[in-house]
Amino acid sequence: MEHVIVHTDSEGMPTAVVSRGREWAVGAAPVRWYERVNWWETSRRMPKGNSGVDVEVLQLQVRLGNNSRSALTTMYLQRDGLGGGWRRRESAADAA
Repeated sequence: MEHVIVHTDSEGMPTAVVSRGREWAVGAAPVRWYERVNWWETSRRMPKGNSGVDVEVLQLQVRLGNNSRSALTTMYLQRDGLGGGWRRRESAADAA
């Protein structure tokens, strides 16, 4: 997964994502949820704290740059438990 930079407003809501050198503006309200992680598949010991058990995920509708006529695309981000940053999940469209 690729590390991305998420810009937020004063209330902590995402406003833009910088991915692969491009800035994507958030065009709709984000959807947030938490997923259980199978930590034993990647580690020999259970991580300390809750960061390795539940992972925060954001689904964002974004458009390239500030062009309001640009089509929206869906981006899924996963919270990086170690540093508190975000990683972009690869979607089927990215792999094609």
